[in-house]
Amino acid sequence: MPLRKGKKGEVTFVFESAPAKTVYVAGDFNDWDPKANKMVKTKDGSFRTKLSLAPGQHQYKFIADGTWVTDDQADKVVSNEFGTVNSVVEIG
Repeated sequence: MPLRKGKKGEVTFVFESAPAKTVYVAGDFNDWDPKANKMVKTKDGSFRTKLSLAPGQHQYKFIADGTWVTDDQADKVVSNEFGTVNSVVEIG
C-alpha cells in the first residue's frame, strides 16, 4: 500500500518492502532522528505510523533493523549529500 495522505497534513507512512523486526521513519520533520518515530507492525506484516506534517516537501527514509531504506511509494526521490537518495512526501 502506498503512502497515504489525509486531512491537515496527516500522512500514514507504510513500510512493506522486506521482513523486519523494527522499523522507524526519520526525516527533516524529526531532525533525522533514527529512533524518533517507531512504526507499528500490523497483522499483514507491514509497518505503519501516522504523522502530522507542515505543508511543503519533506525528505525521509525508513530504518529497518538498522538499515536506511528509501520508500518505493514516495512522491519522488532526491539526491542527498551521502551519494544516495531520500524519499519525498509533498503536503498541501
